[in-house]
Amino acid sequence: MGLFDELTDQKVSVYYRLSNFQAGMSKNKIPNATKQHCLENCVKEFGVDNITVIGDTLNDETKQFVLDKGLKLVEVKNGTGSKTFLDALNLSLNENQDDDIIYLLEDDFLHKPNSLKLIKEGLSQYPQSYITLYDHPDKYITPEDGGNPYCQGGAEDTRVYLTDSCHWKITNSTTMTFAAKVKTLKIVEPTLRAYTTGTYPQDFKMFLDLRKQGHLLVTPLPGYSTHGETAWLTPLTDWEKHIK
Repeated sequence: MGLFDELTDQKVSVYYRLSNFQAGMSKNKIPNATKQHCLENCVKEFGVDNITVIGDTLNDETKQFVLDKGLKLVEVKNGTGSKTFLDALNLSLNENQDDDIIYLLEDDFLHKPNSLKLIKEGLSQYPQSYITLYDHPDKYITPEDGGNPYCQGGAEDTRVYLTDSCHWKITNSTTMTFAAKVKTLKIVEPTLRAYTTGTYPQDFKMFLDLRKQGHLLVTPLPGYSTHGETAWLTPLTDWEKHIK
């Protein structure tokens, strides 16, 4: 029996942060990465009953779209990514048990089939770590070309491991979309809050700090999820064709 088989029935709760305001500069995204497409994809891969939407300053059309999907909706009026992340964190810690898995998810990601399985599998192998299904392409771009500060010669210094379904690598950072067990989130809660005090979370610095504390961030190879922005798509997948 593989490690994943032992966790088939483990609870995974998705806290989906959805908003109608545009954070920062307008971003070019692939056609199938609209907010509607991304939410529909999340429902398909994770199931209606496992998703709580934290809706920040939603217009009537978006609110009705969420309700028509049968999703649980918690409405807030923050206008900042940091405050909405903290709302999601608070809910996740208050509504779940220590061994439950939490997926804190932004509203501009797409997922491949079996993403739920991969989160369970990854955390069965690395229970005190964090899972990102997003293989961020900045890890293959040198800082001189606008990539990751720790990318040298087209790659970051890492280790690669094998589980039942795929290879995984240790990576230095990701966005504020990641999965972890509740007990892990509780241990590092002060760190998560320390980097979400401004308008926008300081995700890069946060994950470097977590790594220093011994909490690794791992991602599957190839990635099972992507940010919708055309400049930062997960490599080796035609996301416009693969996810409809």
